Amino acid sequence: MKTILLISRCPPYPLHLGDRLILWHLARELSRRGYTIDLLALYDQENDGEQTVEYADCFRRIELVREPRRDALAYLRRILFRSARFASSAERSFCPPLWRTIDAYLKRYDYDLAHCFGAVSIYEFYPLLAHLPNLITPYESHTHYLRSAARQGRLSARAQLPIARHFEGFMYSPFDRTVVISDADRATLLALQPALDIEVIPNGIELARFQPRDLARDPHTLLFVGNFDYEPNQDAVRALVKQILPQVRSRVPAAKLQLVGVNPPDWMRTLANDYIEVTGAVPDVTPYLARAAVFVCPLRIGAGLKNKVLEALAMGIPVAATPLSVDGIKVVNGESAFIAPIEKIADETVRLLMEETLREILAQKGRELIETQYTWGRTADRYERLYDEICSLR
Repeated sequence: MKTILLISRCPPYPLHLGDRLILWHLARELSRRGYTIDLLALYDQENDGEQTVEYADCFRRIELVREPRRDALAYLRRILFRSARFASSAERSFCPPLWRTIDAYLKRYDYDLAHCFGAVSIYEFYPLLAHLPNLITPYESHTHYLRSAARQGRLSARAQLPIARHFEGFMYSPFDRTVVISDADRATLLALQPALDIEVIPNGIELARFQPRDLARDPHTLLFVGNFDYEPNQDAVRALVKQILPQVRSRVPAAKLQLVGVNPPDWMRTLANDYIEVTGAVPDVTPYLARAAVFVCPLRIGAGLKNKVLEALAMGIPVAATPLSVDGIKVVNGESAFIAPIEKIADETVRLLMEETLREILAQKGRELIETQYTWGRTADRYERLYDEICSLR
């Protein structure tokens, strides 16, 4: 089996952060299959160093490097000067300590492959890795994300969009392969850089943990789950509370909403009333997915693949969602989920609340989709094949 140098923009834990989720599950699957993996990762949370016990058995060695603040001039220099796009030394990189750590590991140990997880904070280390078979997984296209935010009137997104386009126009070009988690992200990157060799490998689900349960569902409860530090989830909550829930309750007065997830801001906590529950962090989200009648996901901002939707489908809770919410997920509208524009989500939600047979059909088909298409074992299989292909080409 191969020995891999894994360089990441973040550690693999805690799992409520989506970019850490794939890293943790993939490393666990590959280590079980006999791969040897050394992890070098940036970190930005004070307790990240204390969390290594949660994933230590997946790696041979782990080193975390504090992510430094990057100044605007560093970005401008890379935009203006082609020669500055990729670092040529530790001092010219965004993070000199990580450059030196990578360099030391490459001199001390032998690797079959280098795998980078991340985008702007990781891509520039390519010159150190050029002699090895290599790939980069940026998860999603930041340009795709910013476009969705700009459509919702986010002025900061409009300002950042030209910068993101510029960087994504060159960042991934020298890597043997680029991996994203949805077709929409692939299309955006190819429009910016047509010569890229891009693979789409979606996230998976822990089938044993996320599975339907023999419990009676509350026929009037709507559910939305997320990390509420994340602006797209906050935007979705605003749409739920101001636009969707009032329409639903006008036709189903008993309808109520649960907002489940970590870090709800103060304004969200003040939403709590007789028919809106804001739980904050919970030990386990699965009881909520097992009890609610409909999972409503009105995302208007975002990119990549939404783990919350995969989890809902796996748990057999009917899903009503915007098209962006199911990017990268092969749902069939009306069969495995209801997909509608934001202004129609309330209608679809009411329909699901009122038709038990329809809910049962969507629950069954949604679970079948996850079982056949979206497991972490399947994700690891595809990465294994990709590793073999890249190494054989070299």
